[in-house]
Amino acid sequence: MPKFAHGEWPRRAARVLRAWPSRLREAGTLGPVKLLNLDHVAIAVEDLDAAIDGYRSRYRVEPLHREVVEEQGVEEAMIAVGGSFVQLLQPLSPETPVGRFLSKSGEGLHHIAFAVASIEAALEHLAADGARLIDAEPRVGGRGARIAFVHPGDLSGTLIELVELGDE
Repeated sequence: MPKFAHGEWPRRAARVLRAWPSRLREAGTLGPVKLLNLDHVAIAVEDLDAAIDGYRSRYRVEPLHREVVEEQGVEEAMIAVGGSFVQLLQPLSPETPVGRFLSKSGEGLHHIAFAVASIEAALEHLAADGARLIDAEPRVGGRGARIAFVHPGDLSGTLIELVELGDE
């Protein structure tokens, strides 16, 4: 597997994903919202360093990206798996959404995230379709991506994150 410098792989993936909408429009397959890719699967953990060590030991992988996202109250590490990521999330405090999730449910699957071409178009479509949105407007998440969440009660009991990758 090729090695990428910090941030290089997400930039390459963003360039590819940004090119898809025009190709899909030309083919007539892009409606108001199109899920382009599984961006990541998020796993809530109590101890991020221990979780990273576990993935390193068991699967011989390293995080490509790690950051604190104060606005969401988490520290995250992104581990590349094919064209997607496993996102390990550690809450900064028990009062954050991920902290409350851990105290209620314990470690495990927190949400799945889909890459979209236009987060505004996706949110507009979902709102018009009656979806139960947590975020009516996009916000900035990890990797500088624009994100929004759809409530787990909306469909199949799973928290969904929409991700529009930026240039970085």
